[in-house]
Amino acid sequence: MEDKIRYMRRALELAEQGRGWTSPNPMVGCVVVKEGRIISEDYHHRCGEFHAERNALTYCAEDPADADLYVTLEPCCHYGKTPPCTDIIIEKKIRHVYVGAMDSNPLVAGKGVQILRDHGIPVETGILAEECRRQNEVFFHYMEKNRPFGVMKYAMTLDGKIACAGGDSRWVTGEAARRHVHELRGYYRSIMAGIGTVLADDPMLNCRIPGRRNPVRVVCDSRLRLPLESRLVQTAGEIPVIAACAAAGWDPEKKRALEAAGVTVIVTGGEEMTDLAELMQELHRREIDSVLMEGGGRMHAAALAAGIVDKVYAYIAPKMVGGADAPSPVEGAGIRKMADAAALHDVEILRLGEDWCLSGYLSHK
Repeated sequence: MEDKIRYMRRALELAEQGRGWTSPNPMVGCVVVKEGRIISEDYHHRCGEFHAERNALTYCAEDPADADLYVTLEPCCHYGKTPPCTDIIIEKKIRHVYVGAMDSNPLVAGKGVQILRDHGIPVETGILAEECRRQNEVFFHYMEKNRPFGVMKYAMTLDGKIACAGGDSRWVTGEAARRHVHELRGYYRSIMAGIGTVLADDPMLNCRIPGRRNPVRVVCDSRLRLPLESRLVQTAGEIPVIAACAAAGWDPEKKRALEAAGVTVIVTGGEEMTDLAELMQELHRREIDSVLMEGGGRMHAAALAAGIVDKVYAYIAPKMVGGADAPSPVEGAGIRKMADAAALHDVEILRLGEDWCLSGYLSHK
């Protein structure tokens, strides 16, 4: 059992190298072991390229016949952008397959394991299954909940303010915390902000870590006020921008101008405000598997009310600014009883320089 755990942990390490590039596919790592030696290993590098198993077996330096194969996710068994991994596992005469987590994709979902067993290859599942699922929490949520994984992120002072009363917010946290945010931007497939944030800051909403992928930029803009001269619109041809508006209250000419500049406009059913739940469904349809929400207090309150927040990253700086009118991370009407508070579970705390990052998962009621 110790060897199984060791090889699966190595497969998890390999899978991690694909973080940020495989979306909407999962991260997957594969290790091929023969006579107690790792003879090949690889991972799924990018969406549209070979999967981990096919990479490891195609570029194996020696004959993998009668070798054991360890893979963090059930091998696929259907033709997509690449051929089925079950085919090459059978072709290469693998002796035994060890699987971390089963695939939730309806095109696979147990079929990959069954095909291997039908061809006489023993398959053992569930090795470090919880760790394998956690690594691909975005993928499993996307497949099982049929909407993108929603992540709320904000930075606040020790007294719960995201900016001073006058609006200044540069910078709440230090450099280490801000770099961590850009790592999140390079991992999650899209980033969402409210039009108020965009009008106030004219942000790029990109990932500033070299070699990382930029997220699709989504603006909740109920009346299509996104300026044509904004940095978002000016760079829409390089990094995709989506403006999500309400059903009415916007100028058709402005919509055409934004689209001519390369912005995708999504009209939701909300009469006055962008319908966030409907927007998430549309993003899912466009194969956007995750959304990092970096809005202000109003947007965060609306996201919580819409039930689209699954995880929270709260960056806390050891500062106090005061001010009854200084904005907070979540505004809106709020709740009347503490028992109704949105509670986090599986909370983790990370120190980043002088700041702290508290993260956890939201329990939906």
